[in-house]
Amino acid sequence: MEERFQVTDIEREKVLKSYFRKGLNGPLDTFPSKDKRKYIIAQEIITRFEVGKVYLEREINEILKEIHPDFATIRRFFIDYGFMNRSDDGKEYWIGNK
Repeated sequence: MEERFQVTDIEREKVLKSYFRKGLNGPLDTFPSKDKRKYIIAQEIITRFEVGKVYLEREINEILKEIHPDFATIRRFFIDYGFMNRSDDGKEYWIGNK
C-alpha cells in the first residue's frame, strides 16, 4: 500500500493540519474524498489503537466516534486498505497478527 501512496513529510503535515484543525488528538473536521488524503488521515487515526489487541466492533465505533461522526466509513476504510483486520463474523477487529 505504501507504494501506491508516496507521501512526503511536507505533504503529510499539510494534510493533517488541514483535517485536524484542533490538533492531532482532536476530532477530524471531515473525512477526505481523495484516497491519498484518506490514507494519510488513516495512518494518523490508526495510532489510537493498540497493535495485537482484539477490539469488539462497538469498541472500534466508540473510539472512532470521538474522531468523526461517520465512524463506519473510517472503519470500512481501515479494513479495505489493510490497516485493520476483521474476523469473518465481523465481531472482532485487530491490527497486526492475532
